[in-house]
Amino acid sequence: MVDRTTAVVWDPALLSYDMGAHPMNPVRIELTMALARDLGLLDRPGVQVITPKPATESDLTRVHRADYIDAVRAAPDDPFFSGWGLNTPDNPVFDGMHDASARVCGATIAAAEAVWHGSATRAVNVAGGLHHAMAARASGFCVYNDPAVAIAKLLDQGAQRIAYLDVDVHHGDGVQAAFYDDPRVLTVSLHETPLALFPWNSGFATETGGGGADGTAVNVPLPPGTGDAGWLRAFHAVVPSVVRAFAPEIIFSQCGADAHFLDPLADLGLSVDGQRAAYMAMRDLADELCDGRWVATGGGGYALVEVVPRAWSHLLAVATGEPLDPATRTPETWRRMAGQRWPSAEPPRSMTDGRDPVVEQWTPGLGDDPVDRAILATRRAVFPLHGLDPDDPRD
Repeated sequence: MVDRTTAVVWDPALLSYDMGAHPMNPVRIELTMALARDLGLLDRPGVQVITPKPATESDLTRVHRADYIDAVRAAPDDPFFSGWGLNTPDNPVFDGMHDASARVCGATIAAAEAVWHGSATRAVNVAGGLHHAMAARASGFCVYNDPAVAIAKLLDQGAQRIAYLDVDVHHGDGVQAAFYDDPRVLTVSLHETPLALFPWNSGFATETGGGGADGTAVNVPLPPGTGDAGWLRAFHAVVPSVVRAFAPEIIFSQCGADAHFLDPLADLGLSVDGQRAAYMAMRDLADELCDGRWVATGGGGYALVEVVPRAWSHLLAVATGEPLDPATRTPETWRRMAGQRWPSAEPPRSMTDGRDPVVEQWTPGLGDDPVDRAILATRRAVFPLHGLDPDDPRD
C-alpha cells in the first residue's frame, strides 16, 4: 500500500468566525479538534498540522467582487448596514468579519496547495466548507466561499480537472454558481430537495452545467427522511460513475454534518455511521482516480455537541489513516470539556449511533421509492452527457 500523508489545517484563530447567538457556533469546531486530539488522530504517523495565513485580496477576488469585499469590511462599523445579504438573521455582521472569513479561505487554500504541490496526499480543514456565499452576496451563514476560492487558486496554478463533492444537507449552490460555465470543475451535490429546504431555488436534477460545460453540474435532491440506506444507495448510483467519467486530478469534498437525523435545521436521517461510510467512499475514489489527492472541509452541522465533533473526527480519521472503530468510546477528558463548553447538551459516549450501514445496489424499475425516483431523474439528466447509460446499473 502506498504511504499517505495528511495535512490538517488548524489555528485557534479560525474560531473567530463567530456570528454570536446563531446556529453556526464555533464551539462545534473547537470540540471537533479537541476530540480528534484526545483520540490521538493528530499524532498519527504522516500527519502534519499546518497553521494557515488569511487569503489575500487577489485570492478572494477570483470568486468575489471587490465591492462586495469592501462591504464586508465596512459592515461591522455600521449598525444600520443593509445589502449584500449582510446584517440579516442568517448572516449577521460581527467584529472582524472580513479577517475571520479571509482566514477560513486561507485555511482551505493551504489544504488545497499542500495536496496540489505534493507536500501531503490528503488535507482537511474542518473550519471550511462555507459553500453558499455568492460572488456579491452573503448567504446561508457564509460570507466568503472558501471551497470556490481554493478551487480557483488551483485552476490558476494549472489544474485542469477538479471534482467537487458536496454532501452537506443543503445544496452547494455557491460553488456550483462559481463554476457553472467552467468545464474544468465538476460539482456534485447530494442534498435534501430544495422543495423542502434552503436554498429553495437551486439543486434540482435538471441543473447540469452551462454552455460549454454540459454535465459538469450534478445534483441529487433527496426527499426528507432519507436515511443511511437510501442516501448511500443514491451516492453509489450516481457519484462514482460521473467522477470516473470526468477523470479528475484532485477531489474536493465538502462534508457538512447536517444530514444527520439529530440536526435541528434539516430533515434527512443519516447517522454518524452513514457519514463515516460516505467519507470512506470519497477517500476511495480519490485513491482510485487521483493517486489519493483529496481535500476535505467541514460545512454545515448544528447538533454542536452530539453530532459534529464525532462526524468530523471520523472524517479526520479516514483522512489520516485507518477509520475509527465505530464502537470507540469518546474520551472522558473530551466529555468533560464538552459538558463545560456547552452545558445544555449531553456529550455522546461513543463514536457510533449503533447503525451498520449497508450499500444497496440501485436497480431501475423496481418499486416506486422516492429515493429511487430521485436517482433516476439525476442519472437521466446527466449520464448521457458523460456517455453513460442512465438505465444501466453497471454505469
